[in-house]
Amino acid sequence: MEYVRLGSSGLRISRITLGCMSFGDGSRLPWATLDDERAEPIFRQAIELGITCWDTANIYSYGSSAEIVGRALKKYTKRDDIVLATKLNNPMHDGPGGSGLSRRAVMEQVDASLTRLGTDYIDLYQIHRFDPNTPIEETMEALHDVVKAGKVRYLGASSMWTWQFATMQHAADLHGWTRFISMQDQYNLLQREGEREMFGLLAYQGVGAIPWSPLAGGVLARPLGEQGTDRSTTSPTVDQDGRSLLPPGDQAIVNAVATIAAERGVPMAQIAMAWVLTNPVVSSPIVGATKEHHLADAVAALDLQLTDEEVTALEQHYVTREPRYF
Repeated sequence: MEYVRLGSSGLRISRITLGCMSFGDGSRLPWATLDDERAEPIFRQAIELGITCWDTANIYSYGSSAEIVGRALKKYTKRDDIVLATKLNNPMHDGPGGSGLSRRAVMEQVDASLTRLGTDYIDLYQIHRFDPNTPIEETMEALHDVVKAGKVRYLGASSMWTWQFATMQHAADLHGWTRFISMQDQYNLLQREGEREMFGLLAYQGVGAIPWSPLAGGVLARPLGEQGTDRSTTSPTVDQDGRSLLPPGDQAIVNAVATIAAERGVPMAQIAMAWVLTNPVVSSPIVGATKEHHLADAVAALDLQLTDEEVTALEQHYVTREPRYF
């Protein structure tokens, strides 16, 4: 495993991050069914591979993901060995502190996450989305206060327009509040809109990217039409039988991944992940593992160097599309 600083901060994280969205009891999300027993091999493998950055959110399985992560921290490793990341914003209940980024919500949700995770501090606390209904200054001051209180070590953001992120960083600078050190956007061969503005800002400000869905929900990990996880049955990219509904340009990209993988003799997931890792702004892609080979393929991609010709083949069919920020 490789370890890098998250952006220009002093926080060192593993080059691959374990995504914990599929952990849960299945009661609210039918595909989030990795309970404590089924998640055990994933956690054990992550530790064996040196994946020390774990990412969850309060909304994942409405809290049960964080509870499973918290129990795993105690059972399989030491808290000090893990960089623990979580998020807030999405609605947890109908009360005034149940959603959004108000001071009330920040204070309530950070304590709720600490309780679920069974820890007294969060390494990376991220706003899951931008909140247009709360003044930016209110949010940034509240986030700064939970850092100063020792409940949070660093701050991050996720999935928003570049102007929103820049404005929040500017507010922090103006008032001497804690800045964001990371941005969690969707980034993969089928979704590259972050390259237009966001990645340039991240590079300029020394902010690290920890992209979600580096394999486009598994679409880039298998040949077209081959059904993968249970989630693919409800995915907008496939029909009920798992046949691809991708536009022709995206089909060409998936086919390019398949061709290079066949020539290299490696799984498609390694090629798609290796491409994400070539971007210098990317610190640690998030891998939502549900099977043990998911983490193994991600780690193997660290040693896979794509040629210029292969990168061109992977990138040449991309066309602009709407970013998934909401």
